[in-house]
Amino acid sequence: MNFFATCKIGLEALVSRELRELGIEVTAVNDARVDFSGSYTDMAAALLYLRTAERVLMEVGSFTAVSFEQLYEGVRKIEWKNYLNKSNFIHVNGKSAKSALFSVSDCQSIAKKAIVDSLFDSYGVRILPENGKRIIVEIGILRDRVTVALDCCGAGLSRRGYRTYNVPAPISETLGAAIVLLSGYKAERPFIDPMCGSGTMPIEAAMIAANTAVGLNRSFAAEDWHFMHEKAFETARERARDCAINAKFDITGSDIDPHSIELCKKHAKKAGVMLNWRVSSVLDLTETRSGGVLCCNPPYGERLMEKREAEKLYRSMHEVFSRLDGWSVNIIASHPEFERVYGQRADKRRKLSNGGMVCTLYRYYPKYAEIKDKRRGNGERAGKDE
Repeated sequence: MNFFATCKIGLEALVSRELRELGIEVTAVNDARVDFSGSYTDMAAALLYLRTAERVLMEVGSFTAVSFEQLYEGVRKIEWKNYLNKSNFIHVNGKSAKSALFSVSDCQSIAKKAIVDSLFDSYGVRILPENGKRIIVEIGILRDRVTVALDCCGAGLSRRGYRTYNVPAPISETLGAAIVLLSGYKAERPFIDPMCGSGTMPIEAAMIAANTAVGLNRSFAAEDWHFMHEKAFETARERARDCAINAKFDITGSDIDPHSIELCKKHAKKAGVMLNWRVSSVLDLTETRSGGVLCCNPPYGERLMEKREAEKLYRSMHEVFSRLDGWSVNIIASHPEFERVYGQRADKRRKLSNGGMVCTLYRYYPKYAEIKDKRRGNGERAGKDE
């Protein structure tokens, strides 16, 4: 069967790598989308383990359409009886880009009519009560090519289930995990987020260190599909539990706001990880150890006064971080002149999106007081951008 995982622009290589590490065959990589093939158990594993993808969908049809009639006929030809029973509540999502059919609401309505008419014929009925399990159908049109898919997730994959309280402008779990992976973090290295907010990046780092399946404690829409192999999720969850490791790690999250740290402790407990939390300003950060990883998501400062305060903070951050011996520094920011304000050009940059805002991940390689090159080693190679 054919599936695809959607993701934020810039994270396709990470999603592809995650799938391959699960032993799943990647068939294509496009902007914000990675196609793969496999069994229902592979699909369940992807749902449980993908840290950086937004959704997983199962493709049920693909065709070209430049008119509403072609869209209707293409959708109706799909054997919907294989996927929907008479009582399923059918919800149709739609999106269109660079196509003749650009009215998403019209495409949704026509696709829904085509699905219902197909089920009328298949079941020999004229009424569908739609009072049963909800199934989400997605109609995606790109350059007149229509992809029809079933949403395997329900709630997006960023909904791990541990973050039930939020601070203003929290970073999503999928983006937080992506930043940690791009940083090259390994369990044997200390990790610090000195502006941790609701605790997303430290918690994601802990789950990466322990090889914890991020979706282990939540449910997915595909589990309610009547045609699913009944053992798929059971098998995938059993394997995920077996693959978790009792890793020792040194991960610290700090924030100047005591309320944020209280939320972090609750989120970490719900995620099942034990971390170090402290109330502290980033400007008070001191570290005697060497060879660690620092990741942070500082305030962006969108309004004029906030922007000036943010720029002042960035300059102060550079003074603090430049004193760290052998630490890699990874900062995500939206400021178009961040490097100039911060006072140092990054060794690597990666364009990313945070809540619809164009951002850049600035990566600074470790600087050592005595040995600059020999001790860089595996950590930076593991974090090299793909």
